[in-house]
Amino acid sequence: MTTSAARIRRRTVTIVCAVLAVLLLLVVGVLVWANIVMQGTRSAALEVWRNPAIQVTSTDDSVILSPTDDASGTGLVFIPGAKVDPYAYMYKLSGIVEQTGATVVITKPTLNLAFFDTRPLTTFTDQAPDVSTWFVGGHSLGGVRACQLADSPEVSGLVLFGSYCANDLSDTDLEVISIGGSNDGLSTPEKIDAAAHLLPNDTTFVEIDGANHASFGDYGVQPGDGTATISSTEVQEQITEALAASGL
Repeated sequence: MTTSAARIRRRTVTIVCAVLAVLLLLVVGVLVWANIVMQGTRSAALEVWRNPAIQVTSTDDSVILSPTDDASGTGLVFIPGAKVDPYAYMYKLSGIVEQTGATVVITKPTLNLAFFDTRPLTTFTDQAPDVSTWFVGGHSLGGVRACQLADSPEVSGLVLFGSYCANDLSDTDLEVISIGGSNDGLSTPEKIDAAAHLLPNDTTFVEIDGANHASFGDYGVQPGDGTATISSTEVQEQITEALAASGL
């Protein structure tokens, strides 16, 4: 091998190694970023764990809230917002479990981001085999992902918390309820209204006065959000009332 050829080879190896090092750093950076989540408020989650009317089961895939008595046979697979702790939604969704006997399966998305989660809906519905009627729903980016799963044959309805669809479901016979907050700084009322044409004409829209984006969970302040002027308990009560009226 000539001196010139050896020099080119060494340079090529150096470039390839540098590119691989940059790619490795990018992958590590994404993994670290994805795993820094907005943690759920401990007191809100503990209230659900201690509620005798609700059984909480945690698996590798989800957190399941089941009624201890008189299950209705209706269930909701709920997808968290991006980088939000799944346990942060326990309190807001517990009311529907206690009041109507619905079963709620809160997913644990891959890398804490709904769009990285390619598992089929059956991964979660199979965890509650006694449920015969399924709704799918989610908060923020989780709601966008729920819209994509809503055309599954086993799905009867769609629930959106501070979210809206990117795909067209207007010609479906889904029962849809969209709950937003008047003070939501991310999924603003204007954004929800602008995407309303993608939902069926008989979609129920509910706006909780004083609720912001983070009001749909219990995980503290979220960057870019508006200011909530309503308590977590009041939001939970209004969510429960709206979902109960929708048939959940």
